[in-house]
Amino acid sequence: MHFHMIIVAVFWFGFVDSRKIRGISSSYKRFFRERKSFLCIDGSKIIPFEQVNDDYCDCEDGSDEPGTSACPQGRFYCTNLGFRPHYIPSSRVNDGICDCCDASDEYNSHAHCQNACWNLGQRERAYVEGQMRTLDEGLQLKQQLIEEGVLLWREKQAQLRELQQVAEDLQTKLEERRSRKQEADRLKEQTPRPPEAGDGRLFRGQNSTVTGTFKLLDSNKDGSITVDEVQAKVALVHDEERVLSEDEAVALLGGDHQMDLTTFQHTLWDILTNGGRVKIKDTHGAPGVGEDPPLKVADREWEATNLKKVEEAYDTVNMEISDLREKLAIDYGPDWEFLFLNSQCYKLKVYERWGMWEGPPKNQYGRMVYENGEPCWQGGSRSTTVTLTCGTETALRSVKEPSKCQYIMDFQTPVACQPVLKQRGIHSEL
Repeated sequence: MHFHMIIVAVFWFGFVDSRKIRGISSSYKRFFRERKSFLCIDGSKIIPFEQVNDDYCDCEDGSDEPGTSACPQGRFYCTNLGFRPHYIPSSRVNDGICDCCDASDEYNSHAHCQNACWNLGQRERAYVEGQMRTLDEGLQLKQQLIEEGVLLWREKQAQLRELQQVAEDLQTKLEERRSRKQEADRLKEQTPRPPEAGDGRLFRGQNSTVTGTFKLLDSNKDGSITVDEVQAKVALVHDEERVLSEDEAVALLGGDHQMDLTTFQHTLWDILTNGGRVKIKDTHGAPGVGEDPPLKVADREWEATNLKKVEEAYDTVNMEISDLREKLAIDYGPDWEFLFLNSQCYKLKVYERWGMWEGPPKNQYGRMVYENGEPCWQGGSRSTTVTLTCGTETALRSVKEPSKCQYIMDFQTPVACQPVLKQRGIHSEL
């Protein structure tokens, strides 16, 4: 009789121990140490320990029945050795369906479940290892893109400086062209009407400005016209071959033997340009005699055309500078790693405009927002949120419309790979 009691006692303690640990995670085992009483984990009630896992719910939080389906709000812990442990609702315990990959939830049912945790864990470990390899390759590609981004940034900065220098040069040239055009317009206003054939005015091709004509007559460039210079350059209209006499020359000089520019403008100049009896001899515009002839019509047209070309070139360069400055003002990431995406198209036409980076604090550049797109029918403007994920290729992976005219895209690119993900490694329980 005593022998049978010992066997029953051993059997009883083994039964209590199995009930005690079933459906319990290691972090909760301290609450289920065998003792005379059990305190509900929420502290609401104390019950005899033999009522734990007795298929009757005594605690309001269901903590006394972790291994049965007695409590509706209870949870059963799947150990799943070799795979990921997790909780299932206690209502699924012994329901004939294997919810734990180690089949621990069907310990007292007719279900025949095989332990699939190792195979599942092996597949997950292979997946995680593949993700780690992708992360390594992605980080290497990201470093290349960072280096390319830095070089491209420097190239654009150098291009901006070159364009600014070109703009400065064009501005200087433009000011010169405008000044020349203004001078040409001024000379055009001062130039008298061309003489008619046979009259006593200056013939076409000779210098017809006051100063130019004065310099043409002033051969020795001493600032005055003398009798000899008048005889050498002025002739009668109807008898050009005859040289004027000294008295005739003195008469043209206003009764004096020389004349300065001021006196010339009010005396001899009027005689030469108002159809008088004398004219300047035809020198055929010989170079070195007087100043350069005034701009002809063709010359003025050439100056105007050239000025227009310089103005167009100046405007074009300024537009390029403005466009380049706008591109350089965009936030391309801390290391310019997103610069390579500028002006790239990945087979998806969108109408939204760039809004902002809207990632979480630990990954600010993990999400892009495009706003103010085309108006949506009976709604606001379209918008798109692009989530960036780590990958070895740059590609658009998915597009969804969770709400009207609000789009979500998954965009894979190496520049989204973060070294911090690699530091986490693979979960030790796998």
